[in-house]
Amino acid sequence: MNSQSNIKNDARLAIFASGNGTNFEALMAADLPAQICVLVCDQEDVPVIQRAKRHQIPVILSLPQKGITKAEREQKLLQNLAPYHVTGLVLAGYMRIVGPTLLNAFPRHIINIHPALLPSFPGRHGIKDAYKAGVKVTGVTIHYVDNGVDTGEIIAQEAVYRSDKDTLDSLESKIHQVEHQLYPKTVRQLIEKGVL
Repeated sequence: MNSQSNIKNDARLAIFASGNGTNFEALMAADLPAQICVLVCDQEDVPVIQRAKRHQIPVILSLPQKGITKAEREQKLLQNLAPYHVTGLVLAGYMRIVGPTLLNAFPRHIINIHPALLPSFPGRHGIKDAYKAGVKVTGVTIHYVDNGVDTGEIIAQEAVYRSDKDTLDSLESKIHQVEHQLYPKTVRQLIEKGVL
């Protein structure tokens, strides 16, 4: 936690992730003026869980289960988050749609990163969809989460230019490099404004 004397902040963040966790790692490395209290993950045995353990960040598993509704799962998640007194949710490669239960509990305090220039190429395969479409400019978007799929108000964007030599893998690598800079910078700004 960064305790800069000119920032009076009590931000306590939960990071939500589903996979590798490179954006989680970038946020951990950023020395944000906030406490990253907990990782929420909807998958078992994914690399982000090991990353959290290395940083001594507790992990809440919120796994979909047969016979349990999204609302019930999110209500249980809120109960599990309560002891951490979280002020904001930061989605970093979280592959589930956030439902009304979480949205109502954290109004305008949930943000997401998306690997395309929204509103173009929303959804799970933003990089691949942009690549297949042959666009020369794609990028990264950070936005508030609402009840749609990548439809929330845009907070920040940065373009990534595709060269004629770019493969899907090289374009993905370029986008991840931008993500790892833009997300911590934007999260810091939101903390300093008291949004998170």
